[in-house]
Amino acid sequence: MKVRMFRLFSLISLFVIPGICSQEWEIQYSNMMKCVLKGSTTSLSGTYKHPDRLTMTEIYWTLNPVKDQENINLLNLPDYRDRVQYFPNKDKTFVLTLSNVRHEDEGRYCLRIVTNKEKQTYLGFPGIELRVTELRVEIPEEVVEKDSPVLFCNTTCILSGTDFIWYKNGKRLSERSGTNQLLLQLVSSDDTGNYSCAARDQEHLPTPAVTLSVRYPPKSVSVSISPSGEIVSGDSVTLNCSSDSNPPALNFSWFKENETSAVGSGQSFSISSFSSSFSGRFYCEAQNKYGSQRSESVSLTVKESSWSLITVTVGITAAVVMTVIVMLLIRRNRVTPSEEQKHRGSRQHKTVESPEDAYMTLDPKSRCSEYDTLDNMKRRA
Repeated sequence: MKVRMFRLFSLISLFVIPGICSQEWEIQYSNMMKCVLKGSTTSLSGTYKHPDRLTMTEIYWTLNPVKDQENINLLNLPDYRDRVQYFPNKDKTFVLTLSNVRHEDEGRYCLRIVTNKEKQTYLGFPGIELRVTELRVEIPEEVVEKDSPVLFCNTTCILSGTDFIWYKNGKRLSERSGTNQLLLQLVSSDDTGNYSCAARDQEHLPTPAVTLSVRYPPKSVSVSISPSGEIVSGDSVTLNCSSDSNPPALNFSWFKENETSAVGSGQSFSISSFSSSFSGRFYCEAQNKYGSQRSESVSLTVKESSWSLITVTVGITAAVVMTVIVMLLIRRNRVTPSEEQKHRGSRQHKTVESPEDAYMTLDPKSRCSEYDTLDNMKRRA
């Protein structure tokens, strides 16, 4: 009878004891891996259970624990003491908050439970793997005008449930926010700038700015003249060609209108001694690897020097005087006999107006050379 009772008691014990000890150790983490931004604040949490027969005396988080070895409470580590806080909840959830996250914080975080019974401790292995990343903007190596490039806001691990914000030159692009991709359609030189991004919940941690440089052929090509103002014959004249292009234009050609071949090359074109033979309209053509464009034409006209103007004026005056003289001579030679007779009659009429003139007119000495000869002969006799 006693033997029977013992066997029955033993059988009951086999069913009762497992029921009493059925609540064993258990730790469940909110996630097994977490990606966080450098400089941010993050939280890790775990829910725990322990046997009812044991009283928990301490619970803490430890980093990169090793089984069967002593594991240090993060609160006791100098690098963590000022950045770690614990928040236990009534539902046996234990939260770790870590601020100003660094790359050195990467590792495996586990809950450690200590009880009132020696060697009755529990390590919630393998814990949560914490990875630290930084945002970075990635752009295509080369972007040419009218391309539609995509910019990426990338990380080394996945930031779950994160929206992104895009900035250009520090100004938020509100219409482009949401995803980690930024599409720029049919870009132009206006899209050149410094681009950055940030996680929406960590706007104070934007990426370093990355410069997007849109390549395009020369435009706004223009010519300037040095020295400016009027060009005097013999002056030195230099034409300078400027353009807006990316990369800067390296090839420049100079042309004179109505001429097929170039008259010069280089960003500057000089004429050492300008003369009227160089007068005309000139333009330049700027070129880079993406195309070329020509400028508007500029007019170069020579102005004669003052000495040259004086010489020309004197020459013209002399020519006019000589022309007048020649015309007068020609006119004199073309006088008609009737006009000549009229002139003679007028002269005869003029001589008889004075008695003295009439006498002198009748003076044989003045009218006949032979008389003078006879008179001389009488004197000799």
